[in-house]
Amino acid sequence: MKKFLLGLLVGVVFCFMVLAVFAFALARIGQSKTDVEDGSTLVLALEGSIPEKSPADIPLPFLESQARVTVSDLWLTLRKAAADPRIKAIVFEPRGLSAGWGTLEELKADLANFRKSGKPLFAYLRNPGTREYYLASGADRIYISPEDSLDLKGLRVEAVFLKKTLAKVGATMDVIHAGKYKDAGDMFVRDSMTPETKEVLNQVLDQYYGDLVNTIARGRKKTPAEVTALIDNGPIRAQQALESGLVDQLAFEDTVASDLARRLHQDNLTKIALKSYVRVPPSSVQGVTGRSRIAFIVGEGAIVRSAGGGPLQDTGLIASGNFTKMLRQVEDDPSIKGAILRINSPGGDGVASDDILNEAKNLSRKKPLIISMGDVAASGGYFIAMTGDSIVAYPNTITGSIGVIYSRLSIRGLYDKLGIEKDILQRGRFAGLDSDYAPLTPAERGKVESEIESFYQAFLARVAEGRKRKVEEIAPLAQGRVWLGAQAKENALVNELGGLDRAVELMKQRAGIPAKEQITLVSYPPKRSLLELLMNRSGEAPELDTKIRQLAMGAQMAGIPLEIPPAFRAWLQGGLLEVMPYSITVH
Repeated sequence: MKKFLLGLLVGVVFCFMVLAVFAFALARIGQSKTDVEDGSTLVLALEGSIPEKSPADIPLPFLESQARVTVSDLWLTLRKAAADPRIKAIVFEPRGLSAGWGTLEELKADLANFRKSGKPLFAYLRNPGTREYYLASGADRIYISPEDSLDLKGLRVEAVFLKKTLAKVGATMDVIHAGKYKDAGDMFVRDSMTPETKEVLNQVLDQYYGDLVNTIARGRKKTPAEVTALIDNGPIRAQQALESGLVDQLAFEDTVASDLARRLHQDNLTKIALKSYVRVPPSSVQGVTGRSRIAFIVGEGAIVRSAGGGPLQDTGLIASGNFTKMLRQVEDDPSIKGAILRINSPGGDGVASDDILNEAKNLSRKKPLIISMGDVAASGGYFIAMTGDSIVAYPNTITGSIGVIYSRLSIRGLYDKLGIEKDILQRGRFAGLDSDYAPLTPAERGKVESEIESFYQAFLARVAEGRKRKVEEIAPLAQGRVWLGAQAKENALVNELGGLDRAVELMKQRAGIPAKEQITLVSYPPKRSLLELLMNRSGEAPELDTKIRQLAMGAQMAGIPLEIPPAFRAWLQGGLLEVMPYSITVH
């Protein structure tokens, strides 16, 4: 009886929640139009990550306030603000940004394009770090509060190694790879970097640091040597930042508003928030959109063989089943004149990557296609770009990593900790390849190595075909080595350096659209409503979810808290993977 009453209570509460959500959604429909007052200043407040994929549209106040704008949202919003006669200026307020360095390059270019409109761009910084200052350095004026500090002290790379962590939960990982730089599995089987890893990561740091120094130098009219000397003495107190010319004024937000109001010859600043202005239809601003519809297809996250995430989940995955269906939708839509495939992925499952590439080639045969790379398009993320079409990458995009790796998790030790034993009977010499109860035998390892080499040669052939070169020319650039976009351009692994603007320019050329004519980007996947999320019945592969739950539950029972990030799901599926050699975070 208690269970019945509890279930009834839960059902009633759920029904009330659903009714409340729909009531709020209906109210929103009636208020969906955003009015922009003449003389408005756009407050561009950014915090945290900036995703590529549109998050779900959940009409609840406490969730709406946390909704993040995407890279393409910001690109369109800044173009819109530059052309909108009602928008007179921008106050840029970045805080706690965790965006990747490709995304930062895109936003830096978008802000620079806004400044070309002749409208003021003021930056107000709170607890600014390197990312915030990198973007703000191109503003007309930079403000910081008197007692604040500028946390500008250089960059570092941290490589995470989990060998001892796995040992604590009684797990081991079999890792076999093709390519001397393909050391993705090192994080599971080593305690420190290999010489090859250090070589590549030092190149990454050199590129990022050089871009940081040069960007600040241009924005603040200093020499790179002067900027380097200032960084070497960071963090920098507000007064020191003012004296060294890194900021223009020590003041609070009200002073920023009054200074800008005077600049605009206004009594008081009229502000409009980013989340409000994003909802202003681009078609309401002349010269922003046009009749030609171009699909903007976003592939973001690790590549896996599954249908996708369940209700209310943002899995951070490129699920091959759903993604190929989406590509076919674009193929079959007669209103779409071409497509930009935006990739932000470290790779993942090799077979899933091949499925996606095959469908992307089908799309390319039917309609013009341009590849645009985000923060990272490496390994499987690079593989799915091999359609033979033009590839545009940022100088700081992480790409390449042409190689294959095999992983298999063994949790015999975890079973022992939990008092679980297995008796295994099998028929077939290699029937135990998928077992989680023992490491690979020498015969099994030899079988896997043969499979990996075959898959690696196929990867080289796909790249050679996509880049219209010989396998012998691609092989020295492969070996699992990571390249940055600038290096990839020198090695002809990508065609162009640039962001969304350059991708659009190339698309116009391919689709026969006049250069001065505006286009309309149609996002795929579209932003989903709460109802669509609740009605979603597709889920990830059951065996994958089971494996994730077993690992997490076993670790917790052993007294070790363990959270499985989405990117590791490709590893937990096992098999032949095309993934980046390591997870790179530049602080």
